[in-house]
Amino acid sequence: MSSLKIHALADVHSKNIGEGTQVWQFAIILEGAQIGKNCNINCHTFIENSVKIGDRVTVKSGVFIWDGIEIANDVFLGPNVTFVNDKYPRSKQYPQQFQHTKIDNFVSVGANATIMGGVSIGEYSLIAAGSLVTKDVPAFSLMLGNPARLVGRVDEKGIVIERF
Repeated sequence: MSSLKIHALADVHSKNIGEGTQVWQFAIILEGAQIGKNCNINCHTFIENSVKIGDRVTVKSGVFIWDGIEIANDVFLGPNVTFVNDKYPRSKQYPQQFQHTKIDNFVSVGANATIMGGVSIGEYSLIAAGSLVTKDVPAFSLMLGNPARLVGRVDEKGIVIERF
């Protein structure tokens, strides 16, 4: 008996979804997506084919995760976090390969933050709501602004331990 819960109004094509994961109504998950155990995929989300999501990840409403995005374990993606995977998008013209973006373990990304393609966000980092991440983020960083800049350090619980 599976503890995977998929709402009847979700459109899920992937068979690679771990035990204990919940997928809410109006979520769309394409066939090639890989989602780990005990995740919470909220309503009004979209997950493309070459996406990898680890265990215990929360994806809040309004998040679209495009090809080339890799999300590790214990990550929180707040409402309407935006990912970009094509540096020079054109209608009906696709790159040979989409940009690869990696979100490491225990990262939290606040509501309405934008993560540009090709960046890596180090473990335990905290991205403030509304920030625009254009460059790699070191582990344990507190990032804020447009473009996002390093404004402090956080510990493993997300508590700010140093401000610059």
